[in-house]
Amino acid sequence: MGQTVSDFVIDRIKTWGVSRVFGYPGDGIGAFDGALGKAAGKGEGLEYVRPTHEEIAALMATAHAKFTGEVGVCVATSSPGAFHLLNGLYDAQMDNQPVVAIVGQQGLASIGSFTQQESNLERVFADVACYVQTVATPEAVGVVLDTAFRTASLRKQPAVVILPHDVQAMSYDAPPLEHWASRSSDVPASTRITPPADEIQKMADIINAGSKVTFLVGAGARGATEQVLAAAEKVGAGIITALRGKDVIPSDVPYHSQQLGLLGSLPSLHQIRDCDTLVLLGTNYPYGEYMPKSGQARGIQVDIKPEQLGLRYPTELNLWGDVGSTLDAVLPLLEQTDDTAFQDTVASEMREWESEMRAQAEVEYSDGVNPRRVIQAVNDRLPEGVTVTADAGTTADWYGHHIRLRKGMRGDMSGRLATMLAAMPYAVAAKFAFPDRPAVCTIGDGAFQMLGMNELITVKKYMAAWPNQQLVVVVMHNDDLGQVSWEMRTEDGNPMWPGSQDVETMDYAGYATLLGFQGIAVHEDSEVDAAVERAFAHQGVTLIDAYVSRNVPPLPPHITKEYAINTAKSLLKGDPVELGVVKDSAKAMATEVTERVKGALGRD
Repeated sequence: MGQTVSDFVIDRIKTWGVSRVFGYPGDGIGAFDGALGKAAGKGEGLEYVRPTHEEIAALMATAHAKFTGEVGVCVATSSPGAFHLLNGLYDAQMDNQPVVAIVGQQGLASIGSFTQQESNLERVFADVACYVQTVATPEAVGVVLDTAFRTASLRKQPAVVILPHDVQAMSYDAPPLEHWASRSSDVPASTRITPPADEIQKMADIINAGSKVTFLVGAGARGATEQVLAAAEKVGAGIITALRGKDVIPSDVPYHSQQLGLLGSLPSLHQIRDCDTLVLLGTNYPYGEYMPKSGQARGIQVDIKPEQLGLRYPTELNLWGDVGSTLDAVLPLLEQTDDTAFQDTVASEMREWESEMRAQAEVEYSDGVNPRRVIQAVNDRLPEGVTVTADAGTTADWYGHHIRLRKGMRGDMSGRLATMLAAMPYAVAAKFAFPDRPAVCTIGDGAFQMLGMNELITVKKYMAAWPNQQLVVVVMHNDDLGQVSWEMRTEDGNPMWPGSQDVETMDYAGYATLLGFQGIAVHEDSEVDAAVERAFAHQGVTLIDAYVSRNVPPLPPHITKEYAINTAKSLLKGDPVELGVVKDSAKAMATEVTERVKGALGRD
């Protein structure tokens, strides 16, 4: 037998620049899996990474797209495996990442017959995918596959190709020169879109007219770091980054005030409240309450996704374009300013903020290690070229407040989906994307039990192929789904409920040791520095099991009246850890006030 449909798919995927797929086998995708194995045996296949669950495969494909800029590819069997991909594909959809999922299906004759594992997969994936199509004939596989890759790349969204089991094994026939047959291109389309010249001039005029210009930079500006910095230097702009754009602007840029919002800095809040011009670059920043008041600032937004323009602030100019290309066009039109007062103010306030964050990391709590101290210690020892991941629990707060990514470092997490699940799959995907570089995963114990523990098994399986085997996993061990507990208190005024919030404790360091890794338990604040030193001195996998306080409040830079009242309500209703919450919140607040008074007085 000559080339099969599966053989063609493998070759075509490689033509699209894919060298690695993340998959999990099953009978619905069995013929394709067999072709992958045959190609691997000849040394002509794709690197096939098999994590412990299809959901992880999809999350890893999303992370691969984020870290490499390539299309991520995940593979799964029919109904049960296909359903498991959904969470990872929604992660790709909400974070604007190109991913192609190849999923199996029962044979063509079974479709619509309610047989075992036959389901309407096109309907299942219709909401998450920008393109979803079943390959019904060998002649159609090229156009379906090419359209999936091209559409995913252009729209920055997941696409799904459904391969019925019998079609996978059919002989491949090139589409004939006849009606209804499409002969498709395997060449990607460019996304280097530049707005018209008159719109570029309007952008320059608005920015030049401002005296307190702020650039709010997101992950959509990745690859345009130098252009953003050149524009900021020219017009004296301060820079804020969205959480997923944290690594777009190096942390040592003095007028970069890090993130905005609950996980952000006080200088960024002051900056956004004082600015007279706001330029959103590649960000769909979702928290409108932290944006300037309507009419305060003139607004410009640049984004490659037109449907996300003008959503968060009443901007007067919305430019559909690539951030790098747009800034290249506008830079010659921007006027050089000698007025750096706005940047200087941001830089001065950031120095005070960094002192406050270090002081918060030194506070001692009554029921465990200060989690801020752990992440601050990690940050102080981050090696060059490292990738840092975080989950969406309180770890995200410490990541936002204490992790500072220098040039050449990467950092990411699930953004708009805000799933706790992504930290470990992302870290493992980073090791595949950058096998010669270290990685750090910061993760809560709840998230670690969900999709962390099992992925240490994946690490054990594949790490021998990594030139740099350093992976540091920092588990925040407090036996509590901490972020949700604090959300119950601060958003709804309800006490933490142990029935939903308690996490069964276990020896995470011992589990790591069982797998042959270095496990370090940290029970006291005094042990933190030595533990982190040991972790980064070890050229292998280390798990730091940090027994941290469950009562440390993830304080926002500005405590609203609603935040304070709801927290008080939750305590009055009988929060089971009320005393610890009150004591430890008071310590955190006292440190915050002390550091801000010091800053105001100009003392060291």
